Amino acid sequence: MTHAALVQKAIAWLRSYRCGVVLSEQACASGEMPDAIGWKRACHSVLVECKISRTDFLADREKPFRRKPNSGMGCERFYLTPPALLRLEELPAGWGHLEYRGRKVEMLRSSAKDLRTTTGFRYEMNLLLASLRRVEVRIEPQTITEFLKWKNRMAEYNRGAMPEGIMSAEEEANIFLKAESLV
Repeated sequence: MTHAALVQKAIAWLRSYRCGVVLSEQACASGEMPDAIGWKRACHSVLVECKISRTDFLADREKPFRRKPNSGMGCERFYLTPPALLRLEELPAGWGHLEYRGRKVEMLRSSAKDLRTTTGFRYEMNLLLASLRRVEVRIEPQTITEFLKWKNRMAEYNRGAMPEGIMSAEEEANIFLKAESLV
């Protein structure tokens, strides 16, 4: 199992864990580069760090955002490893453990759900905004706003009707736009 393959398993697991937005291996201002991070409703984030060796796991403990967990990202935090790579008692406080075995990801220990602090939230916002900027650079000369409105232009060209199989923005399911307490 390679690290890249394990990251792909983490991404798939986050989607099955109902994360509607998932990023992998994107850096933020703190220096943290989550292997995979996803967001659910109410800005609830789930971080997954993939480790394929004990050496990598032990080195991860020395990173600044692990030594000071208040600066880390993720309301929930997990390590994803091959079987028997680490013991549950080795996990940092509140962290969960996922193992990839038998072609599926199994949760051996759930994570606490309140690990992210205000500082971690700001780093997550930095990560999201930096990622959006990377998208904007790739779609120039369009802006992200124009890009997101492409369906409106398609309807205009199609005499007011959406092309078959395409939903309007209002019809699209987007849990992040539903009214919910953001506190």
